[in-house]
Amino acid sequence: MEPTGRLRLGVNIDHVATVRNARGSAYPDPVRAAKLAEEAGANGITAHLREDRRHITDADIENLMEALTLPLNFEMAATQEMQQIALRHKPHAVCIVPEKREERTTEGGLEVAREENRLAHYIAPLREAGCRVSIFIAADQRQVEAAHRIGAEVIELHTGAYCDFHAEGDFDKRDAEFHRLREMASFAHSLGLEVHAGHGLTYETVQPIAALPEVMELNIGHFLIGEAIFSGLGPAIKEMRRLMDDARQEA
Repeated sequence: MEPTGRLRLGVNIDHVATVRNARGSAYPDPVRAAKLAEEAGANGITAHLREDRRHITDADIENLMEALTLPLNFEMAATQEMQQIALRHKPHAVCIVPEKREERTTEGGLEVAREENRLAHYIAPLREAGCRVSIFIAADQRQVEAAHRIGAEVIELHTGAYCDFHAEGDFDKRDAEFHRLREMASFAHSLGLEVHAGHGLTYETVQPIAALPEVMELNIGHFLIGEAIFSGLGPAIKEMRRLMDDARQEA
């Protein structure tokens, strides 16, 4: 079946918590940000509970699960601790991401092909609990095939390299990475996987990704929270929503 319907926008609220934690205060509140995102047209909320709790905390996940009417996409590393937290809350979706303590942000996609057996057993209880399991991967055929074999329902293609090359002005590398993203979106869809994309997307880079017909959801956070400093969170999300919709319609 060909992809249909409006492209969904998941708003990542991690960096609202980053600002809050810089002062150790109770504000700004990620739940309030999630509510504003919903009012502005978001289709879901993404939150990454990192092992070091550098932004989102356990209490944030508790509060989001209680307060949200939108689906929660719970990003997490493939650890036993995170699996138990996900099984306790049973969010709409879990997205398995690579995680290193020393990184500033997620630097690449998950290495699924080398850990196929472990990850297949890891995600099985999450699927049995009713969570949609997504795997965050680079646009690489080996990783797409491995994600399919382990039983993931969704892949999220890592758009970070594409965005970085654009920011650096290396348009040849940017275009080559976009070609890989386009090819792997099509390939993943042919396997029956639902395709999402995200990481580093901005007003300048979102439209080519939004125009890919197999991509059903974009997850965007850091840029929107930064833009909100100048324009407000609601207007920032509405502008991103407009750009996504325009690109989809033109495609």
